[in-house]
Amino acid sequence: MIRAEHLTKNFGSFKALDDISFEINRGEIVGLLGPNGAGKTTTLRILTSYIFPTLGQVKYDNLDIVEDSLAIRKKIGFLPENNPLYEEMKVKEYLSYAGEMHDIPKDKLNEAVKNVIEICGLKEKQNQEISKLSKGYCQRVGLAQALIHDPEILILDEPTEGLDPNQRIEIRDLIKKIGAQKTVILSSHVLSEVDATCNRVLIINQGKIVASGSPEELKAQSAKQTKINLKAEGPVDSMVEAIKKLDGVERILNAKSEGNIVSLEIETDATKELRKPLVQLLLDNNWQLLEITKQEKSLEDIFVNLTNPTKY
Repeated sequence: MIRAEHLTKNFGSFKALDDISFEINRGEIVGLLGPNGAGKTTTLRILTSYIFPTLGQVKYDNLDIVEDSLAIRKKIGFLPENNPLYEEMKVKEYLSYAGEMHDIPKDKLNEAVKNVIEICGLKEKQNQEISKLSKGYCQRVGLAQALIHDPEILILDEPTEGLDPNQRIEIRDLIKKIGAQKTVILSSHVLSEVDATCNRVLIINQGKIVASGSPEELKAQSAKQTKINLKAEGPVDSMVEAIKKLDGVERILNAKSEGNIVSLEIETDATKELRKPLVQLLLDNNWQLLEITKQEKSLEDIFVNLTNPTKY
């Protein structure tokens, strides 16, 4: 188990983390979500013991992140966001080098390299120069080097960043496969990937954890809200002001107009039936309804609500 208690990290006068606490159990795949500057990377750097907290502590079972830093690093495989690779090396050569850096005995190194090549689907690319690989295969190589010493915990910083949709699916499936045997902690802005991959989500904003739970639990917590997508003809400002006055409207998002066509999203109290009064409002003002749909809130909606609560 990983237990973080009251973590605070200051960089000069800037507080990157502000008294956060959480636990991660063995075998979980946990997604750390937040906007740029929220504190995700700082949290990962502390968990990997590359930096220490200003206040608070992290324990890996009975090991302390400060006192037992070297022992903890041996338990961790890390894939940083920029995935630094020696591109002039061939895949197998690079993974052998990575194994040597982790002090894998020579009599076990070939087997370790063979194992991660198999796990990460690199058999057909093992003798190819890294510089000639696609971004998706480079990520596979990065994952393989993070796994080479058979760590208990895998920490991944934006593992699908910059990949095309097919590559994202491949890496997501690979992470889930690895997560069947390892504890995995990942950060990502690709919320659909986290929704499909992770057992649990920690949402961090301005150095604080603002929500924690499985994707299903977070959606259930927000079930009291409903989103309505509306498209109609009329003046955008007048329409927004009129809709805001309806009973049950909590906020209006993404209001925009193209010519006389207005499209917007309405977040409402789920206990209120808003579609009928909304249609009546449009009729009363001679605004033509073009489209109205009710939408279940996604993990992305929840993320936006928690990290950017600004109303229209």
